[in-house]
Amino acid sequence: MSERTGKSVYDMIGEDGFRRLIAAFYKQVPSDDLLGPMYPANDLDGAEERLRDFLIYRFGGPDKYIRERGHPRLRRRHFPFKVTPAARERWLELMDNAFAEAQLAPEAEAVLREFFPPTADFMINAE
Repeated sequence: MSERTGKSVYDMIGEDGFRRLIAAFYKQVPSDDLLGPMYPANDLDGAEERLRDFLIYRFGGPDKYIRERGHPRLRRRHFPFKVTPAARERWLELMDNAFAEAQLAPEAEAVLREFFPPTADFMINAE
């Protein structure tokens, strides 16, 4: 929720904003030498949907993610993948590119940009 407007990020950008952001992110993943191998090619659409639904839920939208997947357990869900500090940096770099393409409301973008780095830190499980 934005302290300035009292609106959630979902209120500001809606499902369409999240859809644009996450589509722009996942468009980069298959060709990325570091992150691409972490994503099964046969489930890239599923990964995109899961991230989009999680963010929609986390930032004030419908609870589809919780209804379908249960508690997020983000760190546990990422244990099968070797998430290194370099992978964290690359993930944030691709998300930065996605922000440039998605053109979200500035206040919504600021809230999301504040959320992603510490969350990405939390996912690190390897050196």
